[in-house]
Amino acid sequence: MSASASEAAKRLLPGSELCVHCGFCLQACPTYLALDDENDSPRGRIVLMKAIADGSISTTDTAALEHLDRCLGCRACETACPSGVPYGQLLEATRERLSPERPLPFVARAILWTFARHWALLVAMTGARVLRATGIAKVLSKLPGSSGFGMAMLHSTRRGVHNQPWTPRASGALGTVATLDGCVMEGLFSDVNRATERTLSENGYRLTHATGQRCCGALHAHTGDAATARDLARTNIAAFERSGAEFVAVNSAGCGSMLKEYGHLLHDDGAWHDRAVAFSAKVRDVSELLAVAGPVPGAAIGKRVTYDAPCHLMHGQRVVNPPLAVLGAIEGLNLVPLNDCEQCCGSAGIYNLIEPDVSDRVLAPKLANIAATNAQIVATGNPGCMMQIGAGLARTGSKTVARHPIELLDASYGRRARLGGSS
Repeated sequence: MSASASEAAKRLLPGSELCVHCGFCLQACPTYLALDDENDSPRGRIVLMKAIADGSISTTDTAALEHLDRCLGCRACETACPSGVPYGQLLEATRERLSPERPLPFVARAILWTFARHWALLVAMTGARVLRATGIAKVLSKLPGSSGFGMAMLHSTRRGVHNQPWTPRASGALGTVATLDGCVMEGLFSDVNRATERTLSENGYRLTHATGQRCCGALHAHTGDAATARDLARTNIAAFERSGAEFVAVNSAGCGSMLKEYGHLLHDDGAWHDRAVAFSAKVRDVSELLAVAGPVPGAAIGKRVTYDAPCHLMHGQRVVNPPLAVLGAIEGLNLVPLNDCEQCCGSAGIYNLIEPDVSDRVLAPKLANIAATNAQIVATGNPGCMMQIGAGLARTGSKTVARHPIELLDASYGRRARLGGSS
């Protein structure tokens, strides 16, 4: 690469020059491990991204773009990188640059269009819940291929016997919190949202609501539609500002990672950048807030549990110990370690719908490691991970189910209340 080309890449992809091609990222990268191709590794993709930025590779080069398409965006390479390369930001910038000339597959465009429009999202989620409630999703989950897997994902969101509501203490001593409803979380995991509210109240937070909040924009940013992501970010910042909350609690790892990066997303927007930075400083994963509070101990639930770390919680937000503190508050919980818990499950937003073959190859070792634990429940704090792992478990005939850590803590508090403990 010439000096002028190198300067062009540095200007268009700030941070790419930090990559020294040391190779520490290779064993952290799920697609490199699955495909054994240097071009499907982080350092290989950085070479391709810089070549596209400086013009030495065409933006229509099918072979190069295929390698970029196959990236999960899990950001495990960032945790492994000793040089601090901001790989996730480089990938999103490159996909944004490519988006005008490289339309997404129809299914991806349809999903992004729906999530950007509140009324369309309500219709879609209502239809999904009907498919789930009638058992149609369960029947169709037996179909082969990605269609059957998609229905298995939907069926996996069924909770069966729900946690019984209980009355939390509500001192509000630790501050006011507004929760992110989330698109999939409120649409398909509303019970987890209610459990989130109860557990936060029990641990000393006062709940308020941010009226007018929308999709966080993560799916759009990850696929190159940064303009829509920025519009959604502005809407959310204004909504949470109006709430007056001291903290913004998020129970979806992917959404939390996006909200914490609004400052970067709006870095060129003079009217919104400072507001975005101030907003992001208030964002916490729900496990972070609970860990600060203690959390309050709960009763035993009598389950064997293993924990899988969502990529955008561990690598995107660098939140590692708080989820374990949440699970540790459950009396006598039989928590068994999961081998390679930091490795991606292959969900990655809508990746499993547009790259199903690679997604399946990434999921396979995850399912094998879960099976080796003999756990009844695999706990993970992201809706995409719960659906991906839940569908994979169901389609392999496993009796293990995927649940959010907050569901388990909520069940623990509910059982303590029924046994006559403080509530």
